[in-house]
Formats: sequence, C-alpha cells, structure tokens
Amino acid sequence: MSPAERAAANTLGLATSPYLRQHADNPVHWQQWTPQALAEAAARDVPILLSIGYAACHWCHVMAHESFEDDDVAAAMNAGFVCIKVDREERPDIDAVYMNATVALTGHGGWPMTCFLTPDGRPFFCGTYYPKDNFLQLLSAVSATWRDRRGEVEEASDRIAAELRDLAGGLPGGGPHVEPALCDHAVAVILRDQDTVHGGFGGAPKFPPSALLEALLREYERTGSPAALDAVARTGAAMARGGIYDQLAGGFARYSVDNAWVVPHFEKMLYDNALLLRVYAHWARRTGDPLARRVAAQTAGFLLDELVEGGMFISSLDADAAGREGLTYVWTPEQLTEVLGVDDGRWAAELFAVTPTGTFERGSSVLQLRADPDDPQRFERVRTALLAARLTRPQPGRDDKVVTSWNGLAITALAEASVALQDPQLGEAARRCASSLLRLHVVDGRLRRASLGGVVGDSAAILEDYAMLATGLLALYQLSPDGPWLAAATELLDSALRHFPDPQRPGRWFDTADDAEQLVLRPADPLDGATPSGASSITEALLTAAHLVDGGRAEAYLQAASDALDAHSVLLERAPRSAGHWLAVAEAAVRGPLQIAVVCDPARSALLAEARRLAPGGAIVVGGETGSSALLAGRDRLDGADAAYVCRGRVCDLPVSRAAELAAALGVSGG
Repeated sequence: MSPAERAAANTLGLATSPYLRQHADNPVHWQQWTPQALAEAAARDVPILLSIGYAACHWCHVMAHESFEDDDVAAAMNAGFVCIKVDREERPDIDAVYMNATVALTGHGGWPMTCFLTPDGRPFFCGTYYPKDNFLQLLSAVSATWRDRRGEVEEASDRIAAELRDLAGGLPGGGPHVEPALCDHAVAVILRDQDTVHGGFGGAPKFPPSALLEALLREYERTGSPAALDAVARTGAAMARGGIYDQLAGGFARYSVDNAWVVPHFEKMLYDNALLLRVYAHWARRTGDPLARRVAAQTAGFLLDELVEGGMFISSLDADAAGREGLTYVWTPEQLTEVLGVDDGRWAAELFAVTPTGTFERGSSVLQLRADPDDPQRFERVRTALLAARLTRPQPGRDDKVVTSWNGLAITALAEASVALQDPQLGEAARRCASSLLRLHVVDGRLRRASLGGVVGDSAAILEDYAMLATGLLALYQLSPDGPWLAAATELLDSALRHFPDPQRPGRWFDTADDAEQLVLRPADPLDGATPSGASSITEALLTAAHLVDGGRAEAYLQAASDALDAHSVLLERAPRSAGHWLAVAEAAVRGPLQIAVVCDPARSALLAEARRLAPGGAIVVGGETGSSALLAGRDRLDGADAAYVCRGRVCDLPVSRAAELAAALGVSGG
C-alpha cells in the first residue's frame, strides 16, 4: 500500500488526540469512534476491534511497535475487523464501559486495552496487551468464531452487556448519615492498611494516594489526630525522597513499580502532579514542614516549566524517550563522573543512591534523595549541572492535549499553593488557565472535554470536567473575588444539575450527560481512583458554592451535596480506601463546612492573609467590603478594624479583629 492509500484508509491523522495521531502512519485502517465506523462494521458484517490507550503509556507503545506497525498483523486486522482506536483521556466514557467489561471477563484491567465488539458495541471478548504471535492467533480465533459460531457470540455479548448494566447500579443504598463518627471510622480503617515502613498503602505497584492524604490532613485539622498526620508525613516524605519524584526538575511519575517508591513508571501526568501539589501545599501550610514546602514549590515549578501551553496545561510527558523507558532520567556512576568530575561525581552518587549494580535496567539507577545534602550550595551546583546534561539526552514525548478536568485540578492546586507558599505568581497562573479554558472549552453554553493546539475537540465534557473546573473557579473566586469566577462556576454547576443526576436515585450521578452519545450503558462510577470521581468532585463543588451564593440557588446546591454524601456514605463505611476524596469532602461537610468572611480591603488585609493561612482544608475563605459577596452581606468592620466572621454551616461566632482571636475561633495554633 502506498503512503497515500494508507493515509486514506487510516483516518487518525485528522484526530485532535496526540495518541491517535501516533498511529496515523500504521498500516492498520484505524478509525476514530464515530457512528460511521460502527455503521461500517454492520455493513461489512464484521466485529469491531477496539484498542484503547493513551499517549504516555509504555505498553501501548510496545504493542504498537510489535503489532500495529507490522504489515502481516495489519492485514489480518483490516481483513476481519473494523479497527477503532480510542484515547482513554479524550473519551473516558468509552474507556469506562469497556474497562468494566475487561475486568469482568479477565479479573484485571490496564492499557493497552483490546476489546472485540459486535457492530452495535456489545463486547464479547476483552484483554489488554498481547505479544505479536499471541495477537495473531487471537485475531484468527475471533474471526473463525464470528464466522462459524455467530450464535454463541451473540449470546455471550448479550449476557455481558446485561451484566455490565447490572453492575452499573450495584452500589448499595442505606448507608449511615455523614457525621464525625463516620469520618473517624473511615480514617481508622485507612490507617490500618498503611505501609508503616515505606509509606502509602498496599504493595507494588504503588500509586500516590493523593486523595487519601488530603483527607487525612483534614482529619488531623478537625481532631488533632497524630496518627493521621504521621501517615501523611511518612508517605509524603517517602515519595519525595524516592525515585518516583524527579530529584532534578521536580514533578512526580505516575506510580512506583516497587513498594518503596524507588523505580517509577516514568510517565508524568498532569492530574497526579496537580493533586500532589495540593497535598504538599496543604501539608506545608499546616505544619511548616520544609520538605513539604520545597516539594510543593518544585512541583508547581514543574507544572509551569514543563506542562504549560497557551496558558493551559498539557496532559502528560511520556514514559519513553527514543523508544526506551526512562532513558531521560536514569544514571550510572560513570555518567555522573563524566558530567561532574571525580569528586562531585562520587559525592552525587552517594547522595542520589547511584550504585554500580543500579536500581533500573542496564546497571543504571533512578535518582533518590534519602537525606538532605550537608552542603546545599554544592547540591545546587550539582543539580544544575546534571539537569543541563539531561537536557542533551533524548526527551520524552509530550501529549499536548488539554483536558478540562485535569486543568481544573491544576487551577485548584495553584490557587491553594499560592497561599501556602505566599507566591502570587501561582495564583496568576491559575487565573490565566481558567480564562483560557472558559474562552476555548465552553462552546454554545456547554463544556467540551479537550482541545489540541487551540482547537477544541468534539468530545462532550463528562461530570468530572464540570465538577473539577467549577471547584477550581471557586478556589479562584476566594483568591480573587473581583473576577468572573463565581458566575462561571455556578453556570457549570447549574448545567451539571440539569444533565447528570440520576432521576431514579437521589444523590447519585451519571458520568455522562443525559443528551450525550448512548453507549452500551451509561457509565456511573462513584469510586475515587487515580483521580477523584465525578460524583465526589461535583459534591465538593456544590458544597463550596452553596455558601458563596444566596437564595434558592444556595439551598438547591446544599441539598444536592447533602443527598450525594448520604447516597455514597456506604463507601466510607465499607470501602474508604476507594473513597478518599469522598472522605475529604465529608470532613469539610461535618465542620459545617467552615466559613471565614473577612470584611477588609483584600489587597492589604493582614487578617485575611492569616485567615487563608489558618483555614483547614475544605474551608471557605472570602475577603472584601461589606456586601461584596453573599458571605459578607450585612457584615461590618469592628470599630473601623478588619473583622473576621467564623461560621459553621448556618451558625456564626461573634466577629474578631485580631489574628490570635481568629486562631482561637478556628481551634488551631496561630503560630
């Protein structure tokens, strides 16, 4: 096939996803997920071969090189199937449906995901990565089964589709009311599961438990629990000193392949770094821990140095460079000496735990920093030299796609980090991102999921997009009440309330809108995973917004948040490790949530700055002149001095005008 013929048969060159574009030159006749592609499968009377992955996925690259770039494999795929490639980050709804099927059929999931479907989208065989020879055998077997035993395929696909629909409604009801005792119970269960040696939870592979750490910080602030804070400090320090953290440039890799955070899977995701920035900034603000402060500053720097494009944030950096995993990041003792000289090379090898045997492939090591250097100036000189040398190596690929929800996480984290680190530039970066998103990703009054190079894609936003962007806008409003942030957030929340609730089950939410494309089932997953669920995220946004608006809208938001917490409280009772963000939201809810309204000039008020510093996670802090917002209505200064009003739910304390009095009202140390 000529290049022109291949381009005509493979339509991925037209995609707005870098992951799909990576496969535009494959000899496979890849198509995007469209009604036309499904219709072609029906017209040809062949199954759909659905392949789902993402741009930073190492094993996706491996399967592409082994199989999708191979002419023999492509010939078998093209002859027997309509081949559809999906970016899981651009179409998380499709990914969710078929990941559920893959897990149900095989007991595990992952990417690349490989599913065989009937022309109307019902799955009948699913798996993940297949080596070339196994994949060829599978193609042959599926084709033969489709041709010779069609009845069995139809029966299996009907059964699987029915089971998936049953599973979608499987969360039991009747959980306990959300109250402090339930939060304490959930925390106790979580702490029983922690790794008290290496930090984190569970064994290898080990993922950063961002939502759990945020929830534990909020538990500590509410109860003073030393065990909760110890778990945060242990895990936060272990990750920051391990190989999962980039000791030269900042930023976290997606997960560690071992249980001690030594060797990462090297891809760096926007969502991980945004969530972890929020945690480390919160930890630093609450305790003053210097490691937390340094890592928060460096992680924010990583976002701004490596992931910014057009004011917004791109999705990820690849695990591979020049076809090798981790090539950019690993070192041998000889390489250190080559860059630094003998003395500094030996010192750096000891400091970064780089050994002749290595911790990674080919005797190389991932840099760790198990203790702070005894000579900070020497360390900075060494770090700068190594980073400069690293930039001469092949660099990881970039997924330049802008995802709405992940940018919402970044806005929230940067706004909160600007307070914790006293760095106004981080707040300004959050404002630029929010402005760009609202300008580009809102089309005809509805939110879109993603864009590439300033061109918005066709994919409709899902619940998490509305929720996480709204949460970010509300964080910005608390930082900059004179901007458009509150109005934009409430428009998103009103739209979410129109299109995403489950009308049959109060408090439950679908992940796709009621007017979105209809798949085999309408996904609705309330569990928190690598990112918070859409349901827990919309609950956070509604709970916050309910105290920033007034009238009927405030009551509607508060009722929706309360219904959602009660509808999902069973997760906190029975599976709190899968409900970390639910727990964080519940911790805020049982405190009222806490509101601090400061009557002041926001640009000059020391009392407002102190309120922001002292406020626990999930609290709402607003500063401004009397009547400038719902929280400031009818509130005045005290004898001409700035005044802080502390409220819990609808009950307020007497106003205070001194920092020590505010600290006492909040029940935290003012030091």
